[in-house]
Amino acid sequence: MNAVDAHFRIGVDIGGTFTDVVMLDTGSGRLANEKVLTTPSDPAEGVLDGVTRILGANEVTAQEVRTVIHGTTLVANALIERKGVRTALVTTRGFRDVLEIGRELRYSIYDLFIDMPEVLVPRGLRFEIDERMQADGEVLRAPREDEIRALAANLREAGVEAVAVVFLHAFRNDANERMVKAILAEELPGVTVCTSFEVMPQIGEYERTSTAVANAFVQPIFRNYVERLVSEMGRRSLPQDLYLMLADGGTVRHDTAVEFPIRLVQSGPAGGAQAAAIYGKFAGEKDLLCFDMGGTTAKACLIQDGEPLKSDTFEVARVFRFAKGSGLPLQVPVIDMIEIGAGGGSIAQVDKLGLVKVGPESASSEPGPACYGRGGRQPTVTDADLVLGYLDAGSFLGGDMALDKAAAEETIRRELAEPLGLSVVEAAWGVYETVNESMAQAATIHALESGRKVQDFALLAIGGAGPVHATNLGRRMGVRRVICPLGAGVASAFGFLASPTSFEFVRAAMEPLAGLDFARVAAMVDELEKEGLSLVASAGVLPETATTTISALMRYEGQGFEVEVAMPLSVIEAGDTAALRGLFEDRYRVLFGRAETMQPEIISWRVVVAGPRPALEPRSTPRGGDSLTGRRQVYFSEAGDFVETPVHDRYRVVPGLPIAGPAVFEERESTIIVPPDSTATVDDHGNLIIDLDG
Repeated sequence: MNAVDAHFRIGVDIGGTFTDVVMLDTGSGRLANEKVLTTPSDPAEGVLDGVTRILGANEVTAQEVRTVIHGTTLVANALIERKGVRTALVTTRGFRDVLEIGRELRYSIYDLFIDMPEVLVPRGLRFEIDERMQADGEVLRAPREDEIRALAANLREAGVEAVAVVFLHAFRNDANERMVKAILAEELPGVTVCTSFEVMPQIGEYERTSTAVANAFVQPIFRNYVERLVSEMGRRSLPQDLYLMLADGGTVRHDTAVEFPIRLVQSGPAGGAQAAAIYGKFAGEKDLLCFDMGGTTAKACLIQDGEPLKSDTFEVARVFRFAKGSGLPLQVPVIDMIEIGAGGGSIAQVDKLGLVKVGPESASSEPGPACYGRGGRQPTVTDADLVLGYLDAGSFLGGDMALDKAAAEETIRRELAEPLGLSVVEAAWGVYETVNESMAQAATIHALESGRKVQDFALLAIGGAGPVHATNLGRRMGVRRVICPLGAGVASAFGFLASPTSFEFVRAAMEPLAGLDFARVAAMVDELEKEGLSLVASAGVLPETATTTISALMRYEGQGFEVEVAMPLSVIEAGDTAALRGLFEDRYRVLFGRAETMQPEIISWRVVVAGPRPALEPRSTPRGGDSLTGRRQVYFSEAGDFVETPVHDRYRVVPGLPIAGPAVFEERESTIIVPPDSTATVDDHGNLIIDLDG
């Protein structure tokens, strides 16, 4: 078969419980889905199993596959579980403790015994070198070659597998970092060496150090994983030109991704956000609260004017889940999302105060919830959903995976109901309500922090557990419209297929707006644009189809936080200081309601080069026949009891036909609960749109 016959694209997302696979026929636009259990001991096995199954189920050969796009939790899990490689830090003399000193502000300022996140590099592996760069980028003192070679001997003796080189003010000039890296690479073959400038050249010594160290900590593991996966794909005649999903919603070739694995820290949820933007477009909603609830966690992000909001910082491995400042800070471009709760596999237990607590511990896929029948002994959210009738024991995963309702009832009785003096149903409802209330509060706060009210958005639910909880969550937040797209349970993998090839560059500035050298900025943008075009061209993007977007991180003098301001190239080329200030103050007013009188300053510039977004349109072709498949008892708080509820086959619902709640809609990857006093309608693109006002 010729290469031109390869017209299938595959997206694969590894989650905590399931690995999701979506295949797109680029000729017909037809989508196919597959869901397999994740294999934590060797995630590549789950990927290959899912791809093999979807090809076999659809009678597609490996040679017909053009592209595989992959998102993974490997990077985040290695950081959370501290399962990276033995890593060293090489830094400016006097600064080796910056990782432990962190920032003066603590997440709990009155706690004398506060727990801080465990550093990735112990003090004995943090080495200092005699070098100094001035704040303006002038080399004050270059490192000596003999000192670097002596340092290499110490690193060799320490048995390190990776080294992060982070020098003071290197974001302005990386000459000293480059010199040290070159000599260490020569002296330590086989050892990964990365510099802070390569990873993320931004101001903030603590955050820049943390990010470079995290990148080095996971890079050898990630490289080995990708190389093994690519090799095995080749053995199975799949294309070895693997693409990986970045945390900011773009994709890059695997050979680029292995150099900056830290940029993949939120790759799975980023795919979900990209999918939400596509679904929202065809549902006629540009402003969305995307609610993604999978097997391990639930996350939320805002979609404004059809695009996910983004951030340049992220925290991973928080000591306290929702406490900002309690995790490892990373300076990486990410889609701005918040972890707002537990997932389907999250464990419920009675805490010391006699209250139901859910998560953060998860049963994962091994052993999984008690109802999976794989040895799980602790109650989970999925067990509660099954007991309440939201899930059906015989139709889970399209009937491919039977659930054990008796096991779910027994574990809830033993671990929750009896200790609390409740019935099994009351305990299960307590789990469901606890999860939903915490998620509603967190999502509301997240919207307020972005200057918006959650009631202004439609709620779009994705993830295997998202549609099960979405309507209850929506009513708690005062949302009127809930959208559950077709294939919500595999939305992140779908989002990979809808994401453009792109790469983002950041360059530090630290200069007042009044003295800005526009010619220098224009030259810098031109240089980064050329580098970006080269990267995306290597992934098959035609230069004439690529776009470049520019933004500046700005603040008023004396402030400690920045505001991102979109910057047309015409403003830079014209050297228009007044226009630039106007753009900044307009954005500042949107966020804070006023502008200040101080002088603005620019902290850094951001340049994103991206290929065109793949054309993707969700389609729905009803199978025909009556959608009503039966009835079952489902618990609704509005009735205070179980209600005999119609159950519909999601794939047979006729578009435009309103169906009054209560109702249950089942598809292979998820189940949608429609409460009383609400109405559900399927649109022409397969979205199930629920009006909570009836």
